[in-house]
Amino acid sequence: MLHITTFEDLKKICREKDKTIWEISQLRETEVSDRLPSKVREQVKKSIDAMKEAIRTGVKSEEKAISGMCGDDCVRLIRSFEKRPALFGKLYEKIVTYALATSEENLRMGKIVACPTAGSCGIVPSVLVAVSEELELTEPEEINALITAGEVGRIISNKLQPAGAVGGCQAECGLASAMAAAVLTQLRGGTVEQILNSVALALKNLLGLTCDPVCGLVEIPCVKRNPFLAIHAVTASEMALGGVVSKIPPDEVVDAMEQTGKLMSPLLKESSQAGLATTKTAEKLRKKLFPRVLNGE
Repeated sequence: MLHITTFEDLKKICREKDKTIWEISQLRETEVSDRLPSKVREQVKKSIDAMKEAIRTGVKSEEKAISGMCGDDCVRLIRSFEKRPALFGKLYEKIVTYALATSEENLRMGKIVACPTAGSCGIVPSVLVAVSEELELTEPEEINALITAGEVGRIISNKLQPAGAVGGCQAECGLASAMAAAVLTQLRGGTVEQILNSVALALKNLLGLTCDPVCGLVEIPCVKRNPFLAIHAVTASEMALGGVVSKIPPDEVVDAMEQTGKLMSPLLKESSQAGLATTKTAEKLRKKLFPRVLNGE
C-alpha cells in the first residue's frame, strides 16, 4: 500500500512511478477503500455535481440566513456586474459570485460540499466550476482536479486538523485556498512541482489568519473570505505556472502553519472572544440576536 504522509513522499512516488498527483491519489484510494477506480471517480463526481447544484441555487437566491445578517450579497454582486463589468473580466466575476453563492447556501442550510469545511465551502467549487466553464473542460478533467485537491487536503490534515478551533482560519479558508490553487494548476496542465509550489505559495501567504466569527456564527467574516481566498488561490496558481518557486517547500510551510496555530491565542480560534467578534458593531449584533441569553434567561 502507498505510504504518503508528506508532500515530499508524494513528489517522490509521482517521480518513481511517472504518475500525476491525481493518478497516485486515485490509486491510493482504491487500495484503502478496496473499491474500483470507476467507483472512486463516481464518488468524486457526486461531490462535483453537488458543488454545481449549490452554485446554481445560490446565484438566484436572496434568502437570508436565520440571523438576517447575510444571504443576499451574491445576487447584489451579480446585478452590479451586469451594470459595471468587473475589471478582471468574466472569469473573475464567476469565481467571486460562485464562492459567495456556495457560502450563502451553507447559511441557508442548503446542500454543500465541505472542502475542507463548511465555513470554507465556496473556495474550491468556485475555482473548479468557473474555470471549467470558461475553458470548456471535460468531466474527467474536473474529477482529476478535485482528486488532486483532496490529496493536498489529506496530506496537510496529517499535521493540522482543518478546524478554526484548532488552527484559526488558516486551517479552514487557508487550506481551502491551497486546495483551490492545486485544482487550478492541475486544470491548466501544471506539473507535480508546479502544483505543490502553488500550494506552498497559497498557504504561506495566509499564515496567522484568525478565526473570529461575529456572534459565533459562520457568517461574518467567513462568507466574504470565500471569494477573497478563491482569488488568492488563482494568484498562487498563476505564479507557480509562471515558474515562481516557493523558497520554503510545502511540507515546511505546513510545519510553520502548525506552529502558528499552536502559538495563536485561543481567543482567536473560533471562540468569538477577540478580533472582529468583539468590535462595537459585533457586540450590538450579538445583543440583538441573543438578548435572552445575555440577560441570563
